Amino acid sequence: MVKLIRRGKMKTNIFIQAIKKRNNLQFLYGLQEVNLEPYYISKNKAGKKVIYGRIRNSNEIRKFEYNKIANIRIIESFRFSPRIPINSFAS
Repeated sequence: MVKLIRRGKMKTNIFIQAIKKRNNLQFLYGLQEVNLEPYYISKNKAGKKVIYGRIRNSNEIRKFEYNKIANIRIIESFRFSPRIPINSFAS
């Protein structure tokens, strides 16, 4: 039997893997391409899932809503050291 995975779960699994391995992510957010060092996953005030991370080559930490993220790629050739402590949110 084939087990179907909801889209939100697939994104979460990709993000968790990238956070644990400290890999960069590349994705489309709306029409903008984003290169992100992912830090943690949470929910915003409206109850929607978001991911927080540092934009690569900047000091800006931003949040991104799941429903606006598409074409996610894990960049495994580059690992980062977090600028803020990462707790085991993904466990």
